[in-house]
Amino acid sequence: MKLVTFTNTKANAEEYRLGALLENKIIDLNVASKNKLPLSMLSFIEGGENFLSIAKEVINKHDSSSVVSLNEVKLHAPLPNPPALRDFFAFEEHVKAGAKRRNENIPDQWYEIPAYYKGNHRQIYGPEDIIPWPSYTRRLDFECEIACVIRKRGINILESDAEQYIFGYMIFNDFSARDIQKKEMELRMGPAKGKDFANAFGPCIVTKDEVDPRKDFSMKILVNGELWSSGHFKDQYWGFPLMISYVSQEETIYPGDLLGSGTFYKGCGLDLDRWLKPGDTIELQVSALGSLKNKIGTPKEYKGLNYKMKSRSKSMCLPNKE
Repeated sequence: MKLVTFTNTKANAEEYRLGALLENKIIDLNVASKNKLPLSMLSFIEGGENFLSIAKEVINKHDSSSVVSLNEVKLHAPLPNPPALRDFFAFEEHVKAGAKRRNENIPDQWYEIPAYYKGNHRQIYGPEDIIPWPSYTRRLDFECEIACVIRKRGINILESDAEQYIFGYMIFNDFSARDIQKKEMELRMGPAKGKDFANAFGPCIVTKDEVDPRKDFSMKILVNGELWSSGHFKDQYWGFPLMISYVSQEETIYPGDLLGSGTFYKGCGLDLDRWLKPGDTIELQVSALGSLKNKIGTPKEYKGLNYKMKSRSKSMCLPNKE
């Protein structure tokens, strides 16, 4: 199934609804199921196999009353409210390129653990949304990634069992303020402000039964219609089953949690030494998952992030000890 979150623009409705994408139409699953299925994607995922079975049945038996034309809706991020976002660093050639830029070798530890950072799961954008240009950056970048959606709760999961915890996959554009990220990483912290302003997902979640990441996920990046780069998900060093197992060690994962793959070599402007500009349209195409297109907004007045203090008044310090 290709599952979406949408609003009906023809009806001027603002309510987010759960749908199944079939070519140029959407089946409203709540309507088709006579309210047996919820309106929200997160609630649907939390419903487990029962909701999946109902959805498959109503898709096969739906009538015209539950169908909306694709040109009558606005697609949103398929999962607008993920409980958590963890983004990995899973492509070796991308890691090598970064180490080379820094005149370093890849740390041995990279081959020992699938490292990740915790992203901002609230700053979520969907297809055709304008991505705001943060006022503090002059180096706005993208990363072409795959997001894995967790389907059920678990802890201390074996790698051999991890496939059971995958609900599906979607395209993920991990936007970056590279100048700020560089400062944060030099301090051995973050990324924080270098990443947390925008995460784009879409256009749909494809359930795991319909795709094989090792075969189906060829990836392309187009900026203003020009092909900038291409790659394939099969080139990853760390796979999602191992990532799931690693995250779940002594930590519970939950339905709707997202794991990002990280980008392939030349899947970002940093590897290409090409940068986004205000007004650019960036499109990520992934076979079997569709196309995620966003426009870059206009920068606000440049403010930077410079908090050097010439003096330390009492107001800047910890309270005085009495």
